[in-house]
Amino acid sequence: MRKIITSLTIFTFFLTGSLNAQNNIWSLEDCISYAMDNNISIKQTELNSEYYKNQYNQAKLNRLPYLNASVSNNTSFGKSLDYTTYQFTDGTNNFYSGISSGTTLFNGLQQKNTIDKSHLDLLASLENTAKIRNDISLNIAAAYLQILFSQELLNIAKNQLEITSQQIDRTQKMVDAGKLARGSALEIQAQYAGEELSVISAENDLIMAYLNLQLMLDLPYDPSFSIVVPDLSEPENSFLMTEVSEIYSSAEQRMPQVKSSEYSLGAAEKDLAIARGGRYPSLSLSASSYSRYNNKAIDYSPTAEEPYTFSEQFNDNFNYGFGLELNIPIFNRYQVKTNISNARISIESAELDLQNTKNELYRSIQQAYLDAVGALKKYNSTQKALIAMEESFKYTEKKFEVGLVNTVDYNTSKNQLTKTQSDLLQAKYDFIFKTKILHFYKGDPITL
Repeated sequence: MRKIITSLTIFTFFLTGSLNAQNNIWSLEDCISYAMDNNISIKQTELNSEYYKNQYNQAKLNRLPYLNASVSNNTSFGKSLDYTTYQFTDGTNNFYSGISSGTTLFNGLQQKNTIDKSHLDLLASLENTAKIRNDISLNIAAAYLQILFSQELLNIAKNQLEITSQQIDRTQKMVDAGKLARGSALEIQAQYAGEELSVISAENDLIMAYLNLQLMLDLPYDPSFSIVVPDLSEPENSFLMTEVSEIYSSAEQRMPQVKSSEYSLGAAEKDLAIARGGRYPSLSLSASSYSRYNNKAIDYSPTAEEPYTFSEQFNDNFNYGFGLELNIPIFNRYQVKTNISNARISIESAELDLQNTKNELYRSIQQAYLDAVGALKKYNSTQKALIAMEESFKYTEKKFEVGLVNTVDYNTSKNQLTKTQSDLLQAKYDFIFKTKILHFYKGDPITL
C-alpha cells in the first residue's frame, strides 16, 4: 500500500510539473493577477493596513471599562509595629489581594474623535495599498509592452538579415560575371556581419525585457517563460476625442491617491477635535475591592478560644467602594493650546498635500494625453514615410541587382528602411501605452 501511495505521489508531481510547463504562457491579465497576490510591496502595504486596523479596533475597545486584579506578598524582618495590636513584633508576612475597575464617562469627546481618526487612518492606508496596486499594474503593462516591442524589433532585424543574406549570393554572382567590383561583395558581407550583431543585440534586449517582467513578478528567471501576443496591428485613436478635463473629473473621484489624501485631511481635522477636547473637564468612574492577611494576627483572634484563620482574616478585612473623579484642567503649561496650534498646522499641511495630489494627477493625465497625441502624429507620419521608404528600397534593390547602384547606396537605403520601421514600432507602442494610462484614469481595466 505504501508503494502505491509513493508511486501516486511521484506521478502527481511529474504531472503537475508537466502541466505547469505547458501553461507557461502568460497574458497581461495573468501577470497583473499574479502580482496582486504575490508582490512584496503590496504585502508590505497590506501589513501596514493591518496595523491601522488594530489601532482602530483598539480605539473602539478603549470605551470599555478596565478590570485589574492584584496579588502581593510582603515579608519583613526585624521589629515592626503591628497596628492591629499596637505592639512590636519580630518579622511579619503580609498577603494582599484586590480587584479594581474603572471607566471614563466624559473627556471632551476625545474617545469618539480618536475612534473616528483611527478609522480615517485605516481608510487612508487601504487607499495607499490600492495606489501601490495601480502603480504595479501600470509598470507590468509597460514591461509587457516592452517585450512585444522588443520581439517586433527582433523580427525586423531577422528579416533584414535574411534580405542581406540573399543579396550576398546575388552580389557574388554579379562580381563573378564582372558586373560589380570585388569590393561590392566585401561591403555586402560587412553589412551582413553588422546586421548579425543587430540581431544578437535585439535578442539580448528581448531577454532583458523578459527578465524585467519576471523580476517585477518576483519570479526567478525562466527561459521558457513567454507571453500571449495580442493583436495590436492598428492603434485605436477614438479615445483621444475625450477631453482631458473629463478624464480628470473621473479620475479625481476614483484614484486612491486622492482618496488617501482626503482621508488624511479628515484625520488631521479629528486631531484638532481631540486637542480641543483637552480644554474640557473629564469625569471617570472607578470601583475597587480589597482584603489582606497578616501572619501575626493569628495570635490575636477576636475569639481567644480559636486561631484567627486565613479565611476569617480575609472576610474581616474585606472592603469595597466606588468613586467618581472629576478632573478640571486649569493650567497645564499651555500644553492644550500648543496641541491645538499643532493640529491646525497639520490640517493646513494636509490641505496642501491634497491639492498637490490633485495637481500631480492632472499633470499626469495632461502629460499622458499630450504624449499619446504626439505618438499618434508620429505614428501616422512615420507610417506614410515607411510606405514611401519601402517603395524606394524596392527600386534601389532592383537597381542594385542589375548593377546600377553600388553597395554603399544599397546599404544606406536599407538602413533607412530599418530605422523607419523601428521608429514606427516605437511610436506605435508609445501610443498604446499612453492610451492605456488614459483608459485606466477613466476607470477602464488594463487589458490588451
